[in-house]
Amino acid sequence: MVPDVAMATYQGEYRIELEFEDGKKGVVDFSRYLKRGGVFERFKDPEFFRSFSVNPEFGTLVWGDEIDIAPEILYAEATGTGFPPWMDPEGPSTANERLHPDSARTRGG
Repeated sequence: MVPDVAMATYQGEYRIELEFEDGKKGVVDFSRYLKRGGVFERFKDPEFFRSFSVNPEFGTLVWGDEIDIAPEILYAEATGTGFPPWMDPEGPSTANERLHPDSARTRGG
């Protein structure tokens, strides 16, 4: 399980330093979110961007009730540890095997 965000501190421009429940810290540069569009268009307003907070119930970074970013993504980016194996898009998925145990045999497993 990925540790929740415990504290967040604005570092200027689009950078936020995050501290996690396990004591690890790191700075995430959110400027790349500006290119994503959609709800992230709001980040173009510097005042809105600086209005983030930590949601203690979910352990994530939030901007009002409009935007939240999963702690798994924040932890991977802030600490450089990479995504948990279950989030790895290149990794093998066992979800289908759990739902349909015979599917492993049809895939050569």
